[in-house]
Amino acid sequence: MHTLTLAELRTTTHAGGIKGVTLKAEGGAFLIQVSTRRGTDALLAKARSSEPRRFGNPVQALNLLHDLGLVVGEFDVAHWTPTARSSTRVRPDRAIAMKRAHEAAGHDEWFRAEVAKGIAEADDPNAQWVSHEDTNASWAARRAALLERTKGHDH
Repeated sequence: MHTLTLAELRTTTHAGGIKGVTLKAEGGAFLIQVSTRRGTDALLAKARSSEPRRFGNPVQALNLLHDLGLVVGEFDVAHWTPTARSSTRVRPDRAIAMKRAHEAAGHDEWFRAEVAKGIAEADDPNAQWVSHEDTNASWAARRAALLERTKGHDH
């Protein structure tokens, strides 16, 4: 079966290439399996590997899917063995680092959209521009008005 990294899954999702998603239990862990519009199935893989990413807690997998916008799916617990769940985390610090990376990726996506929106507004032939000199004069007038209002209120 094919694998997708989180970045690839995010890109495929935003491009509308995901047909369905299944939260699939295997032993004591949960895997995310997606069906693509090309007719292939793939598992979410670890960041720098083709090894499937395993979630010890299905809520973590559901949160990730929700953040990606994949809010409808199926689950398959036919091969779930709750007693096989690992009770120790090998690298708990990685969970924090990955969470920060996901947050950063989300912020980056938002920032790029804001920049694109600003460029589109600037390219609009109906855009009204304000010169640097006019802006400075406007702020100087505001400052002067505030200073005038505060005269006589010195303590």
